[in-house]
Amino acid sequence: MNNNPMYHVDSAKFNHGGHEVMDMHETLSTIVGGLNQCVLLRDQIQDTELRDILDRQYKFSVDEYNTLVECFKTGRDPSRPTGHYEMKENNKFTYGVKAGQPTKPITQASEISDEIISGFLLGIHKEMATVKLATALETTNPVVRRVLADSIPNCIEMAYEVSIYQNRKGYYQVPQLSPQDMATMTNCFGEATTSTSSHQPSQFN
Repeated sequence: MNNNPMYHVDSAKFNHGGHEVMDMHETLSTIVGGLNQCVLLRDQIQDTELRDILDRQYKFSVDEYNTLVECFKTGRDPSRPTGHYEMKENNKFTYGVKAGQPTKPITQASEISDEIISGFLLGIHKEMATVKLATALETTNPVVRRVLADSIPNCIEMAYEVSIYQNRKGYYQVPQLSPQDMATMTNCFGEATTSTSSHQPSQFN
């Protein structure tokens, strides 16, 4: 392996494992697909608030994509660090479920709505978070791994912003357990303790 002229053990540019390279291609392709979907959907949005959410998230995601591409190509710290997305929505959810018309697939493009588009946007962030996490777990280059890891909370934040918007519009309903069941379930677990007795040393010491 060391005789291969393309193998440079001290070169950051080539400091990538084969598994990492293939996973990064999948990750970047997923991000490009999500960004392309945002472009295709933007002009079909009716609600200016949803359009504002998409525009802010799109711009942030493009910058983040460029940072990831740069560090993947060079293997070094990017010229611009990963940012931190800040949503405009508060974190207030309305709980409860109201009966409505069953959801079913549309049959023609003219049926697309803000509810459907916001669902696409939420799905994009969930897919990006999933693929970035899977890639980060097996990334050998420390810079790429850190950039991936730092970008996952942004996916979470953007998905959270969309879900709160959907909830406020009635698109995303949040059921709750009864107070008794909630109390039972939240008290099912207790805090762990470690042994301090010298007669019973922990097997993990």
